[in-house]
Amino acid sequence: MSIEMMAVLLVVLSAVILFVTEKLPVDVVGLIIIAVLLLSGIVTPEEGLAGFSNTATVTVGAMLILSAGLVKSGAMNRIGSGLTRLSRRGMAIMLPTMMIAIGVISAFINNTAAVAMLMPVVIGMAHEARVGPSKLLMPLSFASMFGGVCTLIGTSTNILVSSIAERYGQPGLGMFEMTPLGLVFFAAGTLYMLIVGIRLIPDRRAASDLTQHFSMDEYLTEIVLLQNAESVGTTIADCPLVKDIELDILEVRRGAGKLLSPDPLTVLQAGDVLLVRCNVAKIKHLQERVGIVLKPEMKWQDKDLESDHTQLIEAVIAPYSVLDGRSLKGIRFRDNFGATVLAIRHNGTVVHDNLNTRVLRGGDVLLIKARKDSLPRLRDSPAFVMISDMLPTFRTQKLLIALTIVVGVVGTAALNLVPIVVSAISGCVLLVLTGCLTMQEAYEAIEWRIIFLLAGVLTLGIALEKTGAATLLSNWLIATVGVWGPVALVSAFYFVTSLLTETMSNNATAALLAPIAIAAAQSLGLDPRPFLMAITFAASASFMTPVGYQTNTLIYGPGRYKFADFVRVGTLLNIVFWLLATLLIPVFWPFRPA
Repeated sequence: MSIEMMAVLLVVLSAVILFVTEKLPVDVVGLIIIAVLLLSGIVTPEEGLAGFSNTATVTVGAMLILSAGLVKSGAMNRIGSGLTRLSRRGMAIMLPTMMIAIGVISAFINNTAAVAMLMPVVIGMAHEARVGPSKLLMPLSFASMFGGVCTLIGTSTNILVSSIAERYGQPGLGMFEMTPLGLVFFAAGTLYMLIVGIRLIPDRRAASDLTQHFSMDEYLTEIVLLQNAESVGTTIADCPLVKDIELDILEVRRGAGKLLSPDPLTVLQAGDVLLVRCNVAKIKHLQERVGIVLKPEMKWQDKDLESDHTQLIEAVIAPYSVLDGRSLKGIRFRDNFGATVLAIRHNGTVVHDNLNTRVLRGGDVLLIKARKDSLPRLRDSPAFVMISDMLPTFRTQKLLIALTIVVGVVGTAALNLVPIVVSAISGCVLLVLTGCLTMQEAYEAIEWRIIFLLAGVLTLGIALEKTGAATLLSNWLIATVGVWGPVALVSAFYFVTSLLTETMSNNATAALLAPIAIAAAQSLGLDPRPFLMAITFAASASFMTPVGYQTNTLIYGPGRYKFADFVRVGTLLNIVFWLLATLLIPVFWPFRPA
């Protein structure tokens, strides 16, 4: 083993550890990979930056814009309205219809965007059917993955593997090449969820009142400023209450008037009644020192916090968004959004303390008190997925145009009239020229963390090939598993990919294993297609954890799931797909000499 091989394998190991532990954001890890490989001289500057201009990176960005065009046109809202009408017809009709609908949609647009738009609708359907949202949100997420493996553009992973295949001189994946096995997965997964999965999903019903749902009674109170209070005569930003205690002043009642979401420069006066979010037990011990009196305790409800000018809303941090990995203080949340976060639900636990400095993660659910004039900023921000009934504005008059453009992109690529990257870019241009999207909306639609992640892992793939590390690893696999034949090797690639993608980015997993699969096929003198398909399908079928796939992360908080819920429901489904892949990949993609 050469020094360069050892260096690349060390980079691979370090990257996997960083992806799994999430010590750093995935885009930062991608940039670190590029920087280390460039500084070590393992890759040239041209090779190091090639990931940014790779057709996979560009196509993924373009497909995100196309998905946004469909969403902004109101197409998803129409589908949601149709599903809502089914909510009174019982689970036997509602559940399979919902799963088929989201699966078909996810075959052609970004499934994270599809799940984000339908999530409030599905929660409403659960309330109508008198079941917990948990019963419907997990099938929604899983079905979006079933649909994503049916076409080339169903997930970014499919596009990535296709690009890697082309770089090694192999033909790229066809638009509907994955469809036969994808439909088998779709049918098997849907049947599993309808017969087995739905019985394993717990029925966790959240309180209809958000204040109670987030257990706010011990963190909301009203206090009266006495004449001798240290805070009298100071601004909210400088008052001892705010400095000595982690406290948010939500309202100031002065006489018959109210100051809603008061400005930090508001000067406090004696007799002011403050509605505050804080640890009530802590402030009880400090009330004599700071010159305040607590009003009698009450059972807080949404109506006590809402008014004609303010509203409580529930929102999920979108994975890979600008808020993922940052704090409320760091993004100046209150100033930028005109709203205050009252509580955070993280990994199933409600957090009330140190909210301003807590690092936010994709999938965290925020309880927000916002001025109604600030709602459009929250509603239209791509950083949030609104659970509360707050539909964004749609350009319904552009619906037919947007649909025609997306159908044209898919059709021209499927007929091999132009490469998928060309049709996708052309579709994006047409969406902007026809007014379906603004340029600002197009920029916001791109998940830049995914773009930088792809650039980094593609560069790592180049280093694996260039140094011979991919061949080294493939030879080890052949020596340990390949002796049982190519079917066993396909099964091993699916199994390893499936395990890795449960704990780290599916794109990173595919980019790391695809070069090894191609090298293994070349060593055996076989067409690498079956091995690449094992990686492609496995990387997009992550059911065992809430962190393995973005749609699982999105539903984790709103569904009030526990980590064990995904393990219980998803483990058997993963095994079913693994067995199906082992048996059917050699049927659909036979082992042929290279």
